Amino acid sequence: MRRIAVALAALALLAVGVAALDRAFPPDLSRLADPGGMIRDPEGRVLAFRAAPGGVWRFAVRARDVSPFMLRLLVAVEDRRFYLHPGVDPLAALRAVAQAVRAGHVVSGGSTITMQVARLLSPKPRTIGAKLIECLRALQLTERFDKRRILSMWLSLAPFGGNLVGVEAAARAYFGEDAVALDPAQAALLVALPRRPEALRPDRHPDRAVRLRNRILLAAGREGLLRPAEVAAALAEPVPTRRIPMPDDVPLLFARRGGDLVSTIERPLQRALAALAEGELERLPANVSMAIMIADLRKRSVVAAFPGDAGNVMRAGALDLTRALRSPGSALKPFLYALAFEDGLATPGTLLPDGPERFGGYAPEDFSHRFSGRVTAAAALQRSLNLPAVVLLARYGPERFVAALKDYGLRLPPGAAASLPVILGGAGITLDHLLALYAALASDGRVAALGYVPGAAPGFAALLSPASAEEVAAILTRPMPGGGPRGIAWKTGTSAGNRDSWALGFDRAHAVGVWIGRPDGSARAGDQAADTALPVLARVFGLLPAAPRPETVAVVPSILSASLPSDPLQILSPPPAAIFSGRVPIMLHAAGGERPLSFLVNGAPIVSVAALREAQWLPPSPGFYRITVLDAAGHSAETSLRIVDASPP
Repeated sequence: MRRIAVALAALALLAVGVAALDRAFPPDLSRLADPGGMIRDPEGRVLAFRAAPGGVWRFAVRARDVSPFMLRLLVAVEDRRFYLHPGVDPLAALRAVAQAVRAGHVVSGGSTITMQVARLLSPKPRTIGAKLIECLRALQLTERFDKRRILSMWLSLAPFGGNLVGVEAAARAYFGEDAVALDPAQAALLVALPRRPEALRPDRHPDRAVRLRNRILLAAGREGLLRPAEVAAALAEPVPTRRIPMPDDVPLLFARRGGDLVSTIERPLQRALAALAEGELERLPANVSMAIMIADLRKRSVVAAFPGDAGNVMRAGALDLTRALRSPGSALKPFLYALAFEDGLATPGTLLPDGPERFGGYAPEDFSHRFSGRVTAAAALQRSLNLPAVVLLARYGPERFVAALKDYGLRLPPGAAASLPVILGGAGITLDHLLALYAALASDGRVAALGYVPGAAPGFAALLSPASAEEVAAILTRPMPGGGPRGIAWKTGTSAGNRDSWALGFDRAHAVGVWIGRPDGSARAGDQAADTALPVLARVFGLLPAAPRPETVAVVPSILSASLPSDPLQILSPPPAAIFSGRVPIMLHAAGGERPLSFLVNGAPIVSVAALREAQWLPPSPGFYRITVLDAAGHSAETSLRIVDASPP
């Protein structure tokens, strides 16, 4: 009895010691952390993948997510007593020792699946000491986790060559399949690859990969896992000789989220949008990029997006251009008009001046370089005239306007104060923020950040009243140039130097935003947004179910579809017979005519910029001078002035 008591006490102490060691030296599971992610649509279909840190394609895999045949094959080939032993198989270990003694070298390592997992969790050089630690870790893993969890670890960490780790990544890269859908030939190849992942890569060494795969298939037939006809069919199946690229453009939208997620992106629409965008990019210079977003108005969620040309360095494909801060050009004008309508400063029928005017040192011009005299607010917005918008902003107040939009993404340049140029693009905003504003204009005037994940209730904030939003939306609803879809409210915007071309639009169901430009923000030659971004907007709406808005009678013909007559050439300043005292610089300002313009004094040309309607002239001495301006059509206008001596008598 005494010996039995001593033995029991010793066993108890050993158990306590083992438990203490287990707590002191737990298995390191850090290699399972930070897996890549799969992004799925609301129907559960895979949209795209996000790599794990270091650019490794590795996804968390559960045993239930893998083909049942592959699980049976893996156990049969690698560790037939997997479900019986405690992590180390004594029979396999004895067999490995006996084979080594007979052959004089290691024939098989006797490693169980659990021992392989221990090695994958903590890779070490292949030594006797490392093998002993591997055995102890295998026992420890079996004590801590059930067999399905250990299988899941192997399926998540097994190497498959290159930057492919885990069964799901390999199934996607070699077969374009979910791991759960692997057929026998595919499963056999993936069971074979981890033995020598680089030497057996089918995209580099297909002959070697076929030979080992076929040996495993024949073994599966002998084990009764496959019928003879199934073995024959699997042996005839070719191995893949190239890797399938992992789609990774959409993950730019989810860069701040980790792991798997379900998104609001709809896969059929997303694929159609990506194909459309890639086709459009072929028409653009190599260093010009594009970003497109489609939002569901009811849910205020993004249902498709093209954040940039993924992988294209020239187009800054690594950047999410839907979140790049860019100048909106004239794309903010609808919100100024809506706020002014709401404030009682104007109505759609209010007449606004459209003529040359200076606001202190600021003298805006229209992109058409013509003036219309007086136009209704509705006409000014439809034609995107600059001068009426600046006049209206001066009445409303640039500080009020910026304050109204700053919570929705509008940003002034560092150190800049709110000023009149903000309405013509003198600020910055991102595509996702601008599209959220247009979604508010399309509905009831309430703004909400566009969501990417189902079930997240949007946080609404009131920007406009429903009435003013509808007034502006009605003004913007008119036919597109070139016969695009009907019933779309739309607006374009072009920033200085054609750096940014925008087109935004909405119908009853969706809002769409398009941006085109150089990612580095440099100027580019080319057409206005109406010629570049607007046709893309029309084609994107062609992908969507028709939900037209009612079109109202046009307030005026669109400047995009009707040419306005040229204004007569005239000199606005100096006025006729003006008298200036002293030798000081004098600003000459013309209006109308066809540019380029030339300025002459007493018949001799002076230095001027042909594209501008202004020139500065320094009188050489007192006297009478004749000022002439010539336009490209040969028209001329004249005035005269006198310079008197400013010295005291």
